[in-house]
Amino acid sequence: MSIHEGSWAPGTPCWVDISVPDLARSQAFYRAVLGWEFTEGAEEFGGYTTALVNGRGAAGMSPPMPGAEPVPAFWTVYLATTDSAATEAAITAAGGRVMFPTMTIGDLGAMGVYTDPTGAVFGTWQSGQHTGYDVANEPGAVTWCEAMVGDFEAGKAFYTEVFGYTYTDMSAEGMAYAMFSVPEGEQPAGGIGHETGRPPYWSVTFEVDGTDAAVQRVRDNGGTVIAEPFDFEYGRIAIVAGPDGEPFGVITSAPMPA
Repeated sequence: MSIHEGSWAPGTPCWVDISVPDLARSQAFYRAVLGWEFTEGAEEFGGYTTALVNGRGAAGMSPPMPGAEPVPAFWTVYLATTDSAATEAAITAAGGRVMFPTMTIGDLGAMGVYTDPTGAVFGTWQSGQHTGYDVANEPGAVTWCEAMVGDFEAGKAFYTEVFGYTYTDMSAEGMAYAMFSVPEGEQPAGGIGHETGRPPYWSVTFEVDGTDAAVQRVRDNGGTVIAEPFDFEYGRIAIVAGPDGEPFGVITSAPMPA
């Protein structure tokens, strides 16, 4: 198991969560597909629950806020920061937009939700007692996050200005893509690509022990398949959607080269 103790380096994807209209249904789906267990929802945090992989926090899930208008379900990726307010100022200065301004969540930490200048939604997380996911690259846990932006060069420039990203270009004919690294963090920390077929977004991919079997579990438990399993340099991946249409990836990663 890949265990991470303490805070993540600024700019690193460090947490993912989702708000769903039927919490019990979604918990049953992800329990069947990814093997998650869940903590009890805390009333003071709107019923927010933590998904566990072998007892360690892997993701968050909550019912919608009372009185909130129905919105499409989607996974939100949070990028680590040591100063939520300062990062919010940097986001707006670089052309990003505030969706939910920075707020303190008890003694757990502080968060905000934003869009980059191309329209991709992401959050930030400043650690308190909650430092983000503390298991990764393990079946059921997050293994990769990426920003699919509407303007490749503008997207790269924004994340460099705000978070100090540097890039390793992986582009090929007809595809603009790079892996990003963060100062003093793990390398690479995620990816950024050019999205042309749908509105820009941040995506999350979970590690699984057998991509084809995971895709069948998705089908068997009320999800759908967006892209059938296929092999590439880094493993075997598929793009699927949960019971509320929320897309995510599942991958059985290939061994990394020495």
